[in-house]
Amino acid sequence: MPANRNALVRYKTLDACLRNRMRKWALDDLIEAVSEALYEYEGIDKGISRRTVQADLQLMRSDKLGYFAPIVVLDKKYYTYEDPNYSITNIPLSDGDLSRMNEAVEVLKQFKGFSHFTALNEVVQKLEDHVYSTAQKSVPVIDFEKNEHLKGLHFLDELYQAVIQKRTLQIEYQSFSARLSQTFCFHVWWLKEFKNRWFAVGVRDGKGYLMNLALDRMLSIRVDPEVDYVCNQSIDPNAHYHDVIGVSVSENLRPINVKLFVNRLHAPYVETKPLHHSQHVVERTEQGIVIQLRVQHNFELEKEILGFGEGMHVLEPERLRRVIQKRLQAGLDAYKVVGTDNTLPNPSP
Repeated sequence: MPANRNALVRYKTLDACLRNRMRKWALDDLIEAVSEALYEYEGIDKGISRRTVQADLQLMRSDKLGYFAPIVVLDKKYYTYEDPNYSITNIPLSDGDLSRMNEAVEVLKQFKGFSHFTALNEVVQKLEDHVYSTAQKSVPVIDFEKNEHLKGLHFLDELYQAVIQKRTLQIEYQSFSARLSQTFCFHVWWLKEFKNRWFAVGVRDGKGYLMNLALDRMLSIRVDPEVDYVCNQSIDPNAHYHDVIGVSVSENLRPINVKLFVNRLHAPYVETKPLHHSQHVVERTEQGIVIQLRVQHNFELEKEILGFGEGMHVLEPERLRRVIQKRLQAGLDAYKVVGTDNTLPNPSP
């Protein structure tokens, strides 16, 4: 691993440039990109020397760091990777790296059991399992839920740094319903994960209502140093999501009492993994249980109920009951459509 943070920033920036084949990278372009990254991440405004960047490129080519980067120069001027799939982030960990990671895991494990560090438990387990499986060259002992093909995850660190360093971003974004992308100023206040999908939460153009931007719909992001960052002055994320399932929060909707019947086949799952922290059982019968939640009526609530199919149905309120009934009927009707050009026939029993 690089000896210091500045070197790591330089190597990662050079790696990103050399992987980007949408433009040609002369030495001066690489120097400019590295200088901007050092200013953005480390606050170093004196730039970087030509000699340092040349030395970094040579070091990345060598075996000293274990990179063996296939850096080539085209037309005696432009730098790139000979292998378009190469990245220094893909190289295997060295024995020294594994040893240091193992030491870090042992330190983090000391915090297990403390209430303030409960959120670290899963992180420590992931690190410990990765170090063990890599060192032993074995399959992982723990298989965490993941979606390796989810788009936008490479933006996570930049978005996180924008929150920490209070920097405004220019984000190119295309929602599922939009035909074209649009670029706008965005002030990220926090990051939110729900069911393995990540969202940047903040305000557009420094005003208006709180927005959730899905990382998988982001096309590009960059820091905008010309626009002052607008800080979050009053919203506590824990309070913000207190009355909802998922990420869709409406400032105009009040939470409602939702009563659901869960049949006896699904009841144990719902009791051991509640839909919401407000969930409690109000009745038990031989057929199943009746639970009550106090939540906003949003898309995620409907999706959770529909996900149980015939195992769950809405008792109250009547409006939610009608919505779920309508969606289930629409799904049933879709299975009845046979013989049209854009539909499939019913599967045979």
